[in-house]
Amino acid sequence: TWHLKKIPQIVRERTFSLDSPKFEAKTKLELNSVCGIECQRKLPVPSLSDLKSLLSYETVFENGTRTLTEVNVLGAVPDPAANTTTQRPLRKKRQIYGTDSRFSIYDKRFMTNFPFNTAVKISTGCSGILVSPKHVLTAAHCLHNGKDYVKGSKRLRVGLMKTKSRGNGRKRKGAKRRTSDGMPSFQWTRVKSTHIPKGWFKGVSGDIALDYDYAVLELKRPHKRKYMELGISPTIKMMPGSMIHFSGFDNDRSGQLVYRFCSISEESNDLFYQYCDAEPGSTGSGIYLRLKEPNKKKWKRKIIAVYSGHQWVDINGEQQDYNVAVRITPLKYAQICFWIHGNDENCTQG
Repeated sequence: TWHLKKIPQIVRERTFSLDSPKFEAKTKLELNSVCGIECQRKLPVPSLSDLKSLLSYETVFENGTRTLTEVNVLGAVPDPAANTTTQRPLRKKRQIYGTDSRFSIYDKRFMTNFPFNTAVKISTGCSGILVSPKHVLTAAHCLHNGKDYVKGSKRLRVGLMKTKSRGNGRKRKGAKRRTSDGMPSFQWTRVKSTHIPKGWFKGVSGDIALDYDYAVLELKRPHKRKYMELGISPTIKMMPGSMIHFSGFDNDRSGQLVYRFCSISEESNDLFYQYCDAEPGSTGSGIYLRLKEPNKKKWKRKIIAVYSGHQWVDINGEQQDYNVAVRITPLKYAQICFWIHGNDENCTQG
């Protein structure tokens, strides 16, 4: 079963206007020089003042204006579990580990139905996940490189999958009926505003820490489809079904929706390390768990992490690679929930 947790409160304190961003950064779908497994082990547990700084956030609006909102954090309990990970043998340089275990979804009945239709395409080249009638969760680095917003984020758009159809569905005489070719078409919607935690900007001078590599986009117009619920990521030992799942738009399978599942290999307080096969383009996908509710036949799914992408780090002087995801901790749940609802009343239990 899902275990409910009491959620800390994120309270807005002050909002300041900032200069408009330059929007000149280049989009990087694969990050280098990040704080990896060994670096994570050495990170201290953040203090309350650290958390207030890390969880303050920037908002960029459609017209290019930008604000910084400072927050207070109430009821936060430091996680007693240190950033512990286990030593693993070095891996060779590859993003597909052994046999490629990804599934391309070709059937439009699956592609345009829950849960697959919650996957969206971001115009900067990433993926994302619908988490409310008008909000999308994705990775921060799809929009910002730590110093500036990427070029394509000034006129950011989100693509929702739709089945290809032409006219009013009536067949012309002698015409062949169109069939699904496994290539989704997209209904593109403009983004009204973007929220990125200040924690994403903290490591710009040296290694980028991925702990805060997440962002929420507010759509200009709400959609009418089912969306994913947020959940709090359990530890590996408490993982229901022990498998994580996610779908995105991998670059090497252009235009296709690609689904995969795997188990998690290692974890820190804020990150999951796993070897789900994935290529650039799937970055920003919502990682979910599924389990059956007691006495019900249907699966219940919840987003518990954001896929940050394939990373290279130095381990003992050698390059090691892994696929990493940012966990939705109680604090991040509180912040994302606050961004979606505009208050913390709906965010007391997660």
